[in-house]
Amino acid sequence: SHATTCAPSHAPQHIQPLQQKFSTIKFKNMSSISKVVLPTKVAVAKRSSSINESGVSVAPAQFKASRAFLRSNARSASRQALSVRAASTEALDADKQLECYGVFCTTYDISNAEKEQQETWKKTINVAVSGAAGQISNHLLFMIASGEVFGKDQPICLSMLGSERSFNALEGVAMELEDSLYPLLREVRIGIKAEEVFAGADWALLIGAKPRGPGMERSDLLDINGQIFAEQGKALDKVASKDVKVCVVGNPCNTNALIALKNAPSLNPKNFHALTRLDENRAKCQLALKAGVFYTQVSNVTIWGNHSTTQVPDFVNAKIAGKPAKEVISDDAWLQDDFTPVVQTRGGALIKKWGRSSAASTAVSIADAIRSLVTPTPEGDWFSSAVLTDGNPYGVAEGIIFSMPCKSTGDGSYELCEDVVIDDWLKERIAKSEDELVKEKECVKHLFGEFGGACEITEDTMLPGEA
Repeated sequence: SHATTCAPSHAPQHIQPLQQKFSTIKFKNMSSISKVVLPTKVAVAKRSSSINESGVSVAPAQFKASRAFLRSNARSASRQALSVRAASTEALDADKQLECYGVFCTTYDISNAEKEQQETWKKTINVAVSGAAGQISNHLLFMIASGEVFGKDQPICLSMLGSERSFNALEGVAMELEDSLYPLLREVRIGIKAEEVFAGADWALLIGAKPRGPGMERSDLLDINGQIFAEQGKALDKVASKDVKVCVVGNPCNTNALIALKNAPSLNPKNFHALTRLDENRAKCQLALKAGVFYTQVSNVTIWGNHSTTQVPDFVNAKIAGKPAKEVISDDAWLQDDFTPVVQTRGGALIKKWGRSSAASTAVSIADAIRSLVTPTPEGDWFSSAVLTDGNPYGVAEGIIFSMPCKSTGDGSYELCEDVVIDDWLKERIAKSEDELVKEKECVKHLFGEFGGACEITEDTMLPGEA
């Protein structure tokens, strides 16, 4: 028997397993003159078999030579077709369509695998990542492949989305993943079309976004990136698993998540998250430093609201070594006046130190956010995630993506926590972040079919150190 790969049933022919003596490679959008028929032998290895570009199983010893042979002939056929049709754009379509990569073009025969692995490994999950050639992904992908995120018994298929400009870099990332020999990483696919990359996705980590350019207003960034997330939401709605979990990282992430959600009406809206876990991690670090304890002693920290300078790091409900943070840290002036700005400006301070953004810690926070959904929340604790406010118990306006305290049973779902205290200090600041997100929603209504909204964003609330 063969393990399930993440390639959908409608995947391009060159990534579907074919048990036949002859294989046919067809180049997308090209005439029949570009069809190449190559004889290949089918061989099964003792532990596993490998699939070359045509989808035919070959023994590992033959794999490299077979792959090089097929690619050489494929390139030759491609050049011939292009010279006949004189259409350079078709070459891009042929070369850059979704494809599995290298050793990952494999259907693993697990019938001869170690008995312990058969009994303990779970069904392979498909994790789609946009912006996969970027700095954040360069840290995150290897954490996922190692089993650090979804567990040491969870096989992974990585589907990586890039752009025409980043396609070579995507291949480089795939090469590094290939060389890392992660046993849990069963397949890697790369592509530049969201509908292809997101096909069958169980998790979608939407990291890629356009950076903010010189002189660009926040409202401009909302519209430009909003169009990206509208299209990605439509793609997810069309081809992803109906239970797909979506985590939006590209900024402005709260409203981008709302746009993606609104463009995916057939998906569960509760499964859309915007990342505020890095803010929570930074808040925990600052409380630990001030209290003189290790950060594992800090719990029940919430980030309320938007991932912007209106965010509210909550020390009111936070605990240190099981005690209220306000009892451990008696400096009220620091808590009320200094704590929040320190958390907000941490990214900017980091850039001043070494000249680059916090890609590594952002990747770690994405991993933390996922782990919080796939492992049970410790009794009495919670975690922060920006989710849809519909039905929330805090009085926050419905219909926006707002960071709130959540807990999970470990099945990928969550519930909002009700045993929280919202005093007047918190209430005032939460209301300000709520107002900002309502205004952001008005600015992007046209991206999900609602009209009549007026964009009234007048303040730049982008966090320091972020594009």
